Amino acid sequence: MQSTICRVIPQSRAVISSLIKYSAGRRHLTQKMEEPSISEGAGETVIIEGKAKVIFPNANQVFYNPVQEFNRDLTCAVITEFARMQLLQKGIDIVVPDERKEQKVVVDLSDPGEEESKSNVENDKPAARQEAHVGVPCTDGLRVLEGLAASGLRSVRFAREVPGLQSVIANDFSASAVELIKRNIQFNGVGDLVTASFSDARELMCSKKDSRNRFDVIDLDPYGSPSMFIDAAVQSVSEGGLLCVTCTDMAVMAGNSGETCYSKYGAMSLKARFCHELALRILLHSLDLRANCYQRYIVPLLCISADFYIRVFVRVFTGQAKVKMSASKQALVYNCVGCGTYHLQRMGRAISHGNNMKYSPGTGPPVGMSCEFCSQRHQVGGPLWAESLHDTEFVQKIISAVDRNPKRFKTSERILGMLSMAIEELSDVPLYYTLDNLSSVVRCSTPSLLQFRSALLHAGYRVSLSHACKSAIKTDAPPALIWDIMRCWEKQNPAKREKLSATCPAFHILSKEPSIEACFTVREDANPKSRKMGLKRFQENPEANWGPKARAKAGGQISSSLEEKRKQHQNKRKISPGTPDGHLKNFPCKRFRQGCCDLGESCRYSHTESEETPEAQENSHLVQDSASS
Repeated sequence: MQSTICRVIPQSRAVISSLIKYSAGRRHLTQKMEEPSISEGAGETVIIEGKAKVIFPNANQVFYNPVQEFNRDLTCAVITEFARMQLLQKGIDIVVPDERKEQKVVVDLSDPGEEESKSNVENDKPAARQEAHVGVPCTDGLRVLEGLAASGLRSVRFAREVPGLQSVIANDFSASAVELIKRNIQFNGVGDLVTASFSDARELMCSKKDSRNRFDVIDLDPYGSPSMFIDAAVQSVSEGGLLCVTCTDMAVMAGNSGETCYSKYGAMSLKARFCHELALRILLHSLDLRANCYQRYIVPLLCISADFYIRVFVRVFTGQAKVKMSASKQALVYNCVGCGTYHLQRMGRAISHGNNMKYSPGTGPPVGMSCEFCSQRHQVGGPLWAESLHDTEFVQKIISAVDRNPKRFKTSERILGMLSMAIEELSDVPLYYTLDNLSSVVRCSTPSLLQFRSALLHAGYRVSLSHACKSAIKTDAPPALIWDIMRCWEKQNPAKREKLSATCPAFHILSKEPSIEACFTVREDANPKSRKMGLKRFQENPEANWGPKARAKAGGQISSSLEEKRKQHQNKRKISPGTPDGHLKNFPCKRFRQGCCDLGESCRYSHTESEETPEAQENSHLVQDSASS
């Protein structure tokens, strides 16, 4: 018995040592998290999200939008898998609390007579691998920067939910926001990992662009456009590092202001049915273009369009040869304003000649002066990223990790549903058509999703859905076949052709006979797996007026909600005939909305002197407010 114990203890010494370190780290983290050194004060609210508890002022002093919890949950999941991938190469395993271990089947094919040789091999086993735990700084871990931290909620969540981090910098250029970040760091007991920083995000990133000081992860989630931060970000992220970028200026990205989109991102946006995926590809084009200036290029891991914003996760690498390939990854899009048919034109070509590559400009254009289907004109958009939006293998790892620990995130169901759709998308087919638009063009009823997908599959082409739109159809079928299928559908569900004018797209499209006989019999493989499983693929409105919130104001001034502004400005510039002169009396003045008007509930834009109190007459401001607003 004694000799047996002596043989076992040396083999278990490394394991016992790692368990002692794990217990010490967990005890240290538990003590920090259970003993917050600061509490909320008057006029403040404590918000709980994930494992973090953060203090927020009731006034609109620091920006916060609860609807973007999905954004923050997804970011924690992505960075966790990125840390797992990066630290695995350094011999470090990350440990996520409550995560089920992957079941690995080990088959022993050795002969029974080899027991003696196996015992010798066991004695030569390497020491146990190092482990990285949540809340414990890892010496070889990731250096994270949140460039626009606001309250520091995201950085605190990183510290309390993502293992394998060396340090987190929560930066903001607002003094009040930085003070709040410091309080939240103390409130959550994550001072060993998170550091507050008061600096311009661009200056901070440029100061770290030396290859030895770069950040492994940079998270940019601004209010509006990130365009002014992209140049510094692509320089200061490490080799193979992760860049996480959010855009909330979707009106610009989706075609309402194409000229503004060009000034910010170097591409023209279009107001088309595929505008949300186009926005993703324009942002990727801008990131790659800025990176190319420094002999760097991007590799997308995951790019999604959700709610009122787009979010991309890309890795940044350095390599002059790969940078030369960038031109062949960009394309212009020609979109017909009549029927919505689109064609892509690559900006460049890369042709392999053995071990060498030959680069040349793209050839085209792929369309004529007018659309071949409806004789309408084309609009030109882009350049845009024309390669894959997702790394399927990486996304599958995120899905597996979330599935092993479904209670880790409040939005786990939506993460699983959206990412399942992402890996089902055709990676080599940019943009999409929508069923409602195809039916609207030919003026007939809309086929079901399964019927239209089945028709494309019967014709021998691939087809998928898109996470960016419920009615989207991505397919490698040519536009001519798509309209042939719609012509066949129209024969079964006739449109009122006598009401079609000679100039409308439906007249031109339906005047031709289909060249194929489409089959709308539903196939088994027409229903995607995510749809069969009933996954939560699209967001349901979580609350009233759940879109973008009002920008934070310096000094914590109370700002009107967007819904109030919509009511106040609706038809304000266009007053209908017969409107009484006193119509502005229905709207409170600005000081009433700020809570400092002496007239109380009776306050209106235009008051008569009889309605005003002597104190209010001294502070007469109603006429000026009406004119200024």
